[in-house]
Amino acid sequence: MFKRSNNRLAAGLYIGFLAVLLAACKPQAPEPAAQPAPAAPVAVEPAEPAAQPEPPAKPELPPLFRDIERRTFQFFWDTTNEVNGLTPDRYPSRPFASIASMGYALTAYPIGIENGWVSRTQAVDRTLTTLKFLRDLPQGPQKEGRGGYKGFYYHFLQMDKGHRYDSWVELSSVDTALLLMGVLFAQSYYDRDEAREREIRAIADALYKRVDWTFLQQNKPLISMGWFPESGTIPHDWKGYNEAMMVYVLAMASPTHPVGPEAWEVWTRSYGELWGVFQGQEYLTFAPHFGHQYSHVWIDFRGIQDAYMRERGIDYFENSRRATYAQRAYATENPMKWKEYGENVWGLTASDGPQQTLQQYRGEQRQFRHYSARGAGFRENFDDGTIAPTAAIASLPFAPEIVIPATEEMHRRYGDYLYSSYGFLDSFNPSFDYDIPLKTGRIVPGKGWVSSDYIGIDQGPILAMIANYRNEFVWEVMKKNPYIRDGLRKAGFQGGWLASEGEKTGAADQAAQAQQADPEAAAARALGTAESRANQAAQPEAARPQQPE
Repeated sequence: MFKRSNNRLAAGLYIGFLAVLLAACKPQAPEPAAQPAPAAPVAVEPAEPAAQPEPPAKPELPPLFRDIERRTFQFFWDTTNEVNGLTPDRYPSRPFASIASMGYALTAYPIGIENGWVSRTQAVDRTLTTLKFLRDLPQGPQKEGRGGYKGFYYHFLQMDKGHRYDSWVELSSVDTALLLMGVLFAQSYYDRDEAREREIRAIADALYKRVDWTFLQQNKPLISMGWFPESGTIPHDWKGYNEAMMVYVLAMASPTHPVGPEAWEVWTRSYGELWGVFQGQEYLTFAPHFGHQYSHVWIDFRGIQDAYMRERGIDYFENSRRATYAQRAYATENPMKWKEYGENVWGLTASDGPQQTLQQYRGEQRQFRHYSARGAGFRENFDDGTIAPTAAIASLPFAPEIVIPATEEMHRRYGDYLYSSYGFLDSFNPSFDYDIPLKTGRIVPGKGWVSSDYIGIDQGPILAMIANYRNEFVWEVMKKNPYIRDGLRKAGFQGGWLASEGEKTGAADQAAQAQQADPEAAAARALGTAESRANQAAQPEAARPQQPE
């Protein structure tokens, strides 16, 4: 559904007012007048500097979030195979390990250290076990008995041996990237001059350098989604806007098998028609919300811009903030009339669902799915009434003022059957109460369908993004990693924490010159931002009680 902002007029009037005010300040031609007699000099007190508006207060996290953190950390600590460091894709069904879940687990362990949930010694032991196993896992082009090839790893691995789980499992570029973000996070966090921490850093370096990114470049400079030993390279490349920002950042920074910087230019050029207005927010869209979260778990995009975002006058962090507000506005409008949707019950992403089936809902056939990407935007929508708490909670740094009430509301209303040992179960669907065989989960009488599993790639962003909101922990550690900094620079990112003091001054001067050179473009960017902020202010208060349908 594509919706224009209802606040365009208000935003335009506001900018028009500023223009009138600036015009009034221009020097006017003096009118002829008699010259007054010279006056005695008067001492003038220096003017007080203008008071600067205080930035909005950062909302305080209620105690619930500390409980969510601890339980979510325990998911990774308790379910990971302590013999080899492999983390399950999901639990309690635990069919196979996920290399992406392992990347989140490697990130979780230092969060546990910082909170006193495990000792540094325990976390170092677990991390070394994981990295050594990954280093020694057999690689090669064979269909079986291998964990990876060319430095990449198979998406899903056997929980015991670490070999490719089955013939349908691909060698995955993006899941290898998620694993490597955790590996490089460990490299930067364990920085002590101690034998085991030095070994962590060395193995992490070797794992990263072993990946041959050019192996998956069948359509240069783009990178393929993966490879099968049975059929070769997957014909689909990473393009458009999605979670694969980290793939290109890592690939360009590789000291051994890099892709050229032109990869980022072509990647952003493939954004195509993805910039537009949805639910009053102007932003670069990707309907399932994980695309606005995954790369942000480790990279602080606040204040740094590539060429694409410089042209639009925002950064990727602001883009994710707008996407988060659009998600909430969509749920509030609830065009498909699903049960329970509202301003504090929202969140569409990739998640578990009840079953692949067609059922009658409100007098029409509706499609439902089991595990699937779900989302709302002006492209590639799918919504079957399934809400995933991770979509909201992992957006905490972007929009705490709406995420905190949503988290508390979902816990209050559904916690008795949705919140358990490791925090929020993956997803729930109040609209699905059909008496049919389920792919997963269960029907709670009078409440609808509820997932029975926790999923690692949904748990990980919850834990890490709460840590980033509290004290920017994951971001600050990752800023120290030279590979991440180099990859961002090769992608053309400038400004903010990525720049030296001299570069920051130069960037500010360039921005001012650009505004003077193209005032219409600057006004257009200002209008887009004003629209977004005005629409945000016009939305109902997040804390207003919701009435279930």
